[in-house]
Amino acid sequence: MRLILIFVISLFVLLFVNFSSEFIEPKISATFSIVAFDPVANEAGVAVQSKFPNVRPIVPWAKANVGAIATQSFANVGYGPVGLALLENGATAEQALQILLQNDPQREIRQVGIVDFKGNAASWTGRECFDWAGGIVGYGNEKKYGGKGQIIVGKYYAVQGNILVDQRTVEAMAKTFEETKGNLADRLVAALVAGGKAGGDKRGEQSAALLVVKKGAGYDSTMDNYIDISIYDHPKPLEELQRLYQLHKLYFFKSDPKNLVKIDDKICRELQQIMKDRGFYDGPVNGIFDEKTKKSLQNFMGWENYDVRIRDDDMIDLEVLQDIRKNYEVWKSQRKVGK
Repeated sequence: MRLILIFVISLFVLLFVNFSSEFIEPKISATFSIVAFDPVANEAGVAVQSKFPNVRPIVPWAKANVGAIATQSFANVGYGPVGLALLENGATAEQALQILLQNDPQREIRQVGIVDFKGNAASWTGRECFDWAGGIVGYGNEKKYGGKGQIIVGKYYAVQGNILVDQRTVEAMAKTFEETKGNLADRLVAALVAGGKAGGDKRGEQSAALLVVKKGAGYDSTMDNYIDISIYDHPKPLEELQRLYQLHKLYFFKSDPKNLVKIDDKICRELQQIMKDRGFYDGPVNGIFDEKTKKSLQNFMGWENYDVRIRDDDMIDLEVLQDIRKNYEVWKSQRKVGK
């Protein structure tokens, strides 16, 4: 049955790609990107940077329990949804890429990276992509390097880029992704930043995006876009991506148990004073973490958007506490200016 579905989708690809190639002028999306899959966390994602505005709706595509795709260099955005449909119906990353390319008369100007939820990775760089252009698929000693005009296949990740200073960009991305500790997003961001430092897009920087999917991992457990960050136009998009990713982790990731500390007398007094000044607490500043103080803290944390880190015990996340302190100092300085 899956083979039949893949065949039907392949026919659709033939019609879709030919239509889009004939009637839609391709837009250049010179960029470098990485697509990757984490088999332990069951996450897939894409990180991308380009000298092109608003790269998010063009290059990165991903679906939970299916895979991730980066389509770039005169990008055919149809590769995203159609490629994911192929993966969802049983095609491997390589098979999906072969189907997309064989039905695209402009395949030689395309660059694509695909990873599926079985860890298969594939990358393609067309012969007419602007130099330097090429890619790497993992892993370790099994890494494969690819220039123009060939599909390369490997495991767990694929990096690719065009209009780069040289190949050191993709080499740095692959090395950094393999060596970085942490979750998939940590590794994707680290790889992208390493690519930029190694040379990156020879035309410069403009936009960036990070997309990571995991089933039910979104804000209210009904969304699969675990992380979805876009920098539309910025002089230093990689730095901005790092900043926004840290904010995302603060506001959308649950507390790491290692970061939890007991609200002792000193911390309690500090929080009571901050909340009193901010209008969230009208009790005594006595260092006693009673129900009134706890309820005030819960309300205050909700007001400050620490929703997923609100607790019902006498512990607080150090990251949250540090951010509360920082924002309190900003609030006090703004009040002074306003007087």
